[in-house]
Amino acid sequence: MSEPKNLGYFINGKFEQSTTEKYYDITDPNTGKVIAKAPNCTEEEVNLAVGAAQKAFPAWRDTPVMERVQVLFRYKKILEDNLDALTMSVARENGKVWEESKGDVLKAIEVVELACGSPSLMMGGALMDTSRNYDTVMYRESLGVFVGLVPWNFPAMIPFGWMVPLCIAMGNTMVLKASSTTPMTAMAMVELLYEAGLPEGVVNVMTCSRHEAELFLSHPDVKGITFVGSTSVGKHIYSTAAANGKRVQALCEAKNHALVLEDAPIQRTAAGIVNATYGCAGERCMALPAIVVQESIADELVAAIKRMADKRVMGPSYDPETELGPLVSAGHKKFVTDWIEKGIEEGADLVLDGRNASVEGYENGNWIGPTIFDNVTPEMSVGDEEIFGPVTTIKRVKDFEEGIQVMNANQFANGSAIYTQNGYFSREFAKRTHAGMVGINVGIPVPVGMFPFAGHKNSFFGDLHVLGKDGIRFYTEAKCITTHWFDEEEMKQDKVDTWDGTIGKI
Repeated sequence: MSEPKNLGYFINGKFEQSTTEKYYDITDPNTGKVIAKAPNCTEEEVNLAVGAAQKAFPAWRDTPVMERVQVLFRYKKILEDNLDALTMSVARENGKVWEESKGDVLKAIEVVELACGSPSLMMGGALMDTSRNYDTVMYRESLGVFVGLVPWNFPAMIPFGWMVPLCIAMGNTMVLKASSTTPMTAMAMVELLYEAGLPEGVVNVMTCSRHEAELFLSHPDVKGITFVGSTSVGKHIYSTAAANGKRVQALCEAKNHALVLEDAPIQRTAAGIVNATYGCAGERCMALPAIVVQESIADELVAAIKRMADKRVMGPSYDPETELGPLVSAGHKKFVTDWIEKGIEEGADLVLDGRNASVEGYENGNWIGPTIFDNVTPEMSVGDEEIFGPVTTIKRVKDFEEGIQVMNANQFANGSAIYTQNGYFSREFAKRTHAGMVGINVGIPVPVGMFPFAGHKNSFFGDLHVLGKDGIRFYTEAKCITTHWFDEEEMKQDKVDTWDGTIGKI
């Protein structure tokens, strides 16, 4: 077999080979085999990428938005034509099953389509006679170079959905630091973007370590940072970049909870929970790993979840029949396994244990099967910290009031859900839950791209979220222009030596 290929980094519309001597292994999660190597780009190469984006900015900013979006219209068609190839790329480097991998790409296409509407989204506002004979107009203007710091769990959607489309549609340029674990999809998607006619330097993609990435946070040419990752890193990026005068979106960890009341339909609720918890092997910030259930139906619900979870078909991610794929890496498998062992140590009841999962013919894959802990109590960290794997924790409560208190005590607040047929409790839940994205009988309440991905508390740091109108505002700044034209009477007054200043006074 040939040696795994050393990937390059993408700058000024083409790939370059890094001068680094350090490379990261990219593995197929299904087999554990190294399939490529990503460069740890040097500090000089980081500066070159920012320089390329800065050089490209003036011409791209001055390109009318009606022309800029023509690139995105073409890009949408190219992505659709390459959907199967990109789906395979996600499945191969990340381990998502086929439909989940396709969904990853489709969510990126969704935002490209949204960004095609930027001529209207970027419009400002105007008011005639803000004061007598004075008119004011507000424009939204491009800012400059933005940096995207990308995680490994959504190789298509996060870089080329949440970050690139709105950024460049608004007339900015971008440097993406792709995940060194799953960079190949991003590299493929940036090539396709240039195939659509993007001018060189507008989007550049590289891989590097946190050490080199630290340069972005203080670089004078970088106007903003958009980040997805852990809360500890997000806090650092937010505080450091903001202190250097930059805009920041930092999307961080989650421990999404669902409250199940006794009037909820058990089988349909269990099916929704299983899909929300074990989809993408639990490796998503909108997974549903914590279930708060009313005691009167807890036994029945836990039994239903266990039965359905135990039937999930495990297998290679590129097999369309697979329902639960591998975790992204051996290191992450150990991380999740350690959490399962932590839950046992803390005294939670292990109802279903996925640690010994294996798939015939793929014994070296990163497999963990569905895992369920029951009777998880407030002092147990397994019920409150992000595990990021196929692990469900069950918390039993007496009623709605206790349930919402348990949920709101958590430090994270990305998403929350309630399962009930009671309109009063649904409305109370929507008002009182701390989460920024709320589901009523919806396990994963991620809104479509025209709405913001609105995490709260320690799940988000910043003022403007990704997507929706927040995304438009994040990538632009407002400029207000007030205009007055002198009328005939004012022109006459201009010739008077003793003008009293009253005409046209605001």
